[in-house]
Amino acid sequence: MKQILQSLRTGATEVADVPCPAPGRGHVLVRSTRTLLSAGTERMLVEFGEAGWIGKARRQPERVRQVLDKIGTDGLAPTVEAVLDKLDRPLPLGYCNAGIVVGVGEDVEGFSPGQRVACNGGHAEIVSVPKSLCATVPERVSDDEAAFTPVAAIGLQGIRLAQPTLGESVVVMGVGLIGLLSVQLLRAHGCRVLGIDFDADRLALARRFGAEVVALTDGADPVAAARFFSRERGVDAVLVTASTRDSAPVRQAAQMCRKRGRIVLVGVAGLELSRADFYEKELSFQVSCSYGPGRYDPAYEELGRDYPIGFVRWTEQRNFEAVLDMMADGRLDVKPLISHRFAIGEAEKAYALLASAEPSLGILLDYPGREEKSDGDLLRATLTLSEPRAAAGKPVVAFIGAGNYATATLMPAFKRAGASLGAVASRGGVSSLHAARKFGFARATTDTDSVLADAQINAVVIATRHDSHARLACRALAAGKHVFVEKPLALSARELVEIAAAYENAAVNGTRPLFMVGFNRRFAPHARKIKSLIADVSSPKSFVLTVNVGALPAGHWSQDPALGGGRIVGEACHFIDLLRFLADAPIARHSSTRLPGQTRDTATIQLAFADGSMGTLHYFANGSKSFPKERLEIFVEGRVLQLDNFRRLAGYGWPGFSRMNLWRQDKGHKACAAAFVAAVEEGAPAPIPFGELVEVSRIAIEIDEALR
Repeated sequence: MKQILQSLRTGATEVADVPCPAPGRGHVLVRSTRTLLSAGTERMLVEFGEAGWIGKARRQPERVRQVLDKIGTDGLAPTVEAVLDKLDRPLPLGYCNAGIVVGVGEDVEGFSPGQRVACNGGHAEIVSVPKSLCATVPERVSDDEAAFTPVAAIGLQGIRLAQPTLGESVVVMGVGLIGLLSVQLLRAHGCRVLGIDFDADRLALARRFGAEVVALTDGADPVAAARFFSRERGVDAVLVTASTRDSAPVRQAAQMCRKRGRIVLVGVAGLELSRADFYEKELSFQVSCSYGPGRYDPAYEELGRDYPIGFVRWTEQRNFEAVLDMMADGRLDVKPLISHRFAIGEAEKAYALLASAEPSLGILLDYPGREEKSDGDLLRATLTLSEPRAAAGKPVVAFIGAGNYATATLMPAFKRAGASLGAVASRGGVSSLHAARKFGFARATTDTDSVLADAQINAVVIATRHDSHARLACRALAAGKHVFVEKPLALSARELVEIAAAYENAAVNGTRPLFMVGFNRRFAPHARKIKSLIADVSSPKSFVLTVNVGALPAGHWSQDPALGGGRIVGEACHFIDLLRFLADAPIARHSSTRLPGQTRDTATIQLAFADGSMGTLHYFANGSKSFPKERLEIFVEGRVLQLDNFRRLAGYGWPGFSRMNLWRQDKGHKACAAAFVAAVEEGAPAPIPFGELVEVSRIAIEIDEALR
């Protein structure tokens, strides 16, 4: 199928062939008939991509600070690689879509194949959209009109925050697409509306929709015009729907408001403001968030947990429905806003128009009908880029999951290790296509079943979200594949039992597939050096490992026990494994203490090993990210080893050893992948014994349960 992608590095727009997305749980699969370009958002993305390094930095100063912090802790080379990987990932464009349902995932009610829907799907022939971001299109609303639903809902949410009442005077600053839709919605609320802009044609449309207008090109004073419009009382509210870096619109909005007036920022504007303008009038100022309540809430959008209507009357989905109802009865007229139309194959022309000085407003993209392309043609889940070229004796590897970590770290490591890259699967398709192009996979797909059924593929790397690791690992073992699963191995004791059973049942003629978890720290050069230094020391050792992970929001998916398992299970397992490797003895006991008032990812963990050694893991989320992330200290027989962030190792009182420094940080990712590939190739034992993988995973789960 065709989908529009944009390069954040260059700003170039591409109409790419992409595997059809899979309808995930709670998602609706929609065949697009019409999509609408968002002039503000999409032009901003194109301009960001076209900007040079300095321009990009100016647009995102907070990212620059993060980059500088990372350089200070991890070094220049890893930081540059991470930034380039981010910019290399293609960005799917669009969020205003009308189409026909062609499939539904599990847990979807209210939608069925054949229904017309408006949704926030992108510019693609097939889109997979959460059910909470879809709304049924009334019969009287055309596909052209329905494509305007999400952008109209943005204006509607801004109006809901402004809380207009019948007869109030409201200014709309910037009568672009959202501004003109907002004019009509405010008029439907019974408000008097004043539209302010530079563009005469857009102002003419605003006048047609019932607004009075002020043309800034005529040298008019917008503040004076608003005072006159409000009968010298000051306007009741201002919607700032402009897109500019200038702070003037918000400053002027404050000056034209009455005492206790309301200002809502719907678009983008500078925020260098005068306190006096707001203080003296006790103005309220609010930034509107997209379509309404539920936006960016994973529980609402991804898991489909609706807000009770008695407590949250207008969610983003219910705003979609309200917009469509107003289109159906004629109170919202979007047909005059359509300025251009292109076929999906001509999308590059549409974006060239968007970036040019030529006037445009509502730019629609048309998609082929069933008479041109059948559903079967579009629903193909696999895209073949090349013929598989397996080197003799090398494992043929498939990746399930193509997110940031997989493409930035794991795939380069496996390619460097000499593995033949057979297929890469992801649910959405765009990330699998990007990975296939970048690393040379033969196929990109959204069909995991086809990967597991492929007889040519003998090894699978699982790099999906944490909640799917155990299930996919069991399926891969049942398919007879060697398995490399990124940590964590499992989120519960029950899943560990299931994996152990699958591993036992995978034996063929007494031989089992290799099974490994991506515990890379034990493969780092410094960790191997430490192991060699302490190998001949028989006395118990004291390990103190401090991990400064930095805070994550409580609502982040990794903190959700069902999705990510929490950070102790999801990441601290790395460090439990490192201490288990260095102690070279089973963990006999463990205890943990959580810092009061903090999430459970700020804790101290005590490990007692069977040989008498002890380890203290300080896993802290309450520190500064400018401080190095990982520091390990080992005390034994009057000697000390100190490892600083996998860059510098120092020995104190250690005969024949004083230091081992690296030019760049090395946490063992490449060596970890190489060890797995070599073991598969040579038929050697697994690099980490299966029992240790289960032991470390079980301990992490038990610690997390105790901290809860």
